[in-house]
Amino acid sequence: MKNTALTTLHESLGAKIVPFAGYNMPVQYEGINIEHETVRNGVGVFDVSHMGEFLIEGPNALALIQKVTSNDASKLALGDAQYSCFPNETGGIVDDLICYRIKEETYLLVVNASNIEKDWNWISKYNEDIGAEMKDLSDEYSLLAIQGPKAIEAMQSITSVNLSEIPFYKFKIGDFAGLEHVIISATGYTGSGGFEIYCKNDQVQQVWDKVFEAGADFGIQPIGLAARDTLRLEMGYCLYGNDINDTTSPIEAGLGWITKFTKDFVNSEGLKAQKEAGVTRRLVAFELDERGIPRQDYAIVDAEGNEIGVVTSGTMSPSLKKGIGLGYVTKEHSKRDSKIYIQVRKKAIPATIVRLPFYKG
Repeated sequence: MKNTALTTLHESLGAKIVPFAGYNMPVQYEGINIEHETVRNGVGVFDVSHMGEFLIEGPNALALIQKVTSNDASKLALGDAQYSCFPNETGGIVDDLICYRIKEETYLLVVNASNIEKDWNWISKYNEDIGAEMKDLSDEYSLLAIQGPKAIEAMQSITSVNLSEIPFYKFKIGDFAGLEHVIISATGYTGSGGFEIYCKNDQVQQVWDKVFEAGADFGIQPIGLAARDTLRLEMGYCLYGNDINDTTSPIEAGLGWITKFTKDFVNSEGLKAQKEAGVTRRLVAFELDERGIPRQDYAIVDAEGNEIGVVTSGTMSPSLKKGIGLGYVTKEHSKRDSKIYIQVRKKAIPATIVRLPFYKG
């Protein structure tokens, strides 16, 4: 297992450390519900330095990104970030990612920790014919996610960048926590606002210390990966390995909005044909009508008990105080307000298909 630059610090703070995507990561400190509420109502900090960072540069950088990603990166201005995915050749997804346009011919791709090697090899395969410059910076960079409605107010004292002027999915490169040239990105995985801060490994301790000093009056707390999961699920954000994987298409997963057929990309013809023909299953969001907790891989059945799908993510929502989840069901059972049943042990618990996000703020 690898450590992040802050693993020892998390241990000293009493975090429960678990293996995750090849790293020793803090899963919780005080408790999932407390940490969840801290982010929803105040400000909390996640160490997500396990994420992967690839720099794609040169005159062929955009051509490579356009080939391997589903979204249209030609629309990115300097300072823009874009959610996208790497489609595979058989209708599934290699990974999802965020693409940042750093300079005219420089892009940063941020990928999931568990897929760093897989993604690098995938992009490299297509780069053989394109010839962009590629650098894997994953082991050199740390990433802190400062999330919550008080993030702007709490962090403004440690940067000259006007944080309130960075819109969602935009970023600035500026001074932060006593460092120059830090990426301050208005992205995150919680739905409660905030920033993601990219810096070198040997700088992240300084950033952490200054962030907690600045946030002390705002009740800032360290937050573990367990609360990150409940926060993202309340927003209906897909998690790779659960809701999307090598066998789920972006069309089935409701990611048609990041799948742009205005360009040629890996398996674009296949996905376009699927979109035109219509999918046979869809990823839906549901709330349980009775008490219970849906879990990944639980069967979804109809009123007669016939299996019609499977749960991909589920939890007891700390904000809504009810069981919520995502899952794939057959197309005919995917309409909003439809009744489905989640097989929890021997009981089929009724649930209603709802519109995302679960948490409305």
